[in-house]
Amino acid sequence: MKLPQLQEIVVDALEDIKGRDIEVIDTNHLTPLFERMVIACGDSNRQVQSLARNVQEKVRAAGGEVLSCEGEEVGEWVLVDLGDIVVHVMQPAVRSYYNLEELWGGKGPLRIRRSAGEATTAGEG
Repeated sequence: MKLPQLQEIVVDALEDIKGRDIEVIDTNHLTPLFERMVIACGDSNRQVQSLARNVQEKVRAAGGEVLSCEGEEVGEWVLVDLGDIVVHVMQPAVRSYYNLEELWGGKGPLRIRRSAGEATTAGEG
């Protein structure tokens, strides 16, 4: 599966269950391990778990592969490894504390924020 298609499936799966503050960060220039990081928020343990589960189900239904998933049992922060894309679904307090956007997204050419169904693209940094 090509990266743009996988990215669209992930974002759509998060939006399906009302994931908030969805951000896609291009990490291609920072690491050879994966090309995109997707970060989203859920308001409760259950919603975080449901968001991560929906991403996995939609990716598998489209013929993609889920390499691993960590943190589902607790639901504060769930990481879904899709190979080219790593998805972090977090509760707002956890997301604020770890601030992955600052660690990974500071100077990337692609940074897309989605909130309440809107998408904006920031220019190169």
